[in-house]
Amino acid sequence: MQITKILYIICLIGITSCSKPKEHTAPAVNPRDSVSMMRSYGINTLISDSGVMKYRIVAEQWEVNEVRTPPRWTFKRGIFMEQFDQNFHPEAYVQADTAYYFTTKKLWHLIGNVKVKTIDGLRFNSEELFWDQNRHELYSYKFSKVISPERELQGTYFTSDERMQHYTVSNSVGSFIRDENKKDNSAPNKADTTHKDSLAPKREPITPRHK
Repeated sequence: MQITKILYIICLIGITSCSKPKEHTAPAVNPRDSVSMMRSYGINTLISDSGVMKYRIVAEQWEVNEVRTPPRWTFKRGIFMEQFDQNFHPEAYVQADTAYYFTTKKLWHLIGNVKVKTIDGLRFNSEELFWDQNRHELYSYKFSKVISPERELQGTYFTSDERMQHYTVSNSVGSFIRDENKKDNSAPNKADTTHKDSLAPKREPITPRHK
């Protein structure tokens, strides 16, 4: 998929940036302090893949802090990640008002105006989205809307594989067939969800505390 590959690239960039040796020009920071070890502003980076420009990452501020509990990267002022085709046309993107990446847990937490578009044309909108790299899944406990070329699903629980090809929208508040030639049927219908509600996983969210 696209969201996971783009976020993986950010992880690689962060690891590379933090591993370069730097000359110390100030007294050592006490390990108990919560000072960020890296802070960058005005990030607008194009990244190539096999010699072709494939990705763009935009963030107003990026902080890396490995002494807080849990260690994290923080994008306080939003993040936008975009993938291009061979003709440099946008084909997928991820955006959020705020983003955290918890390095030891390998967990992304996107907050506020979260929007995702995949190459397959699937669109996801919510106020929150998690990506658990250990479990290889995406999930949200906030009201979410999933729009495919065929239909639109809405619900308060969303879970999916990393490629967003197999997903569940439960606690459904509506399912609508996307057909411009027919009247919109807005009556809720549990049978229209991609999976039965009773099969949706019932587990507590992995939500690190943002201290």
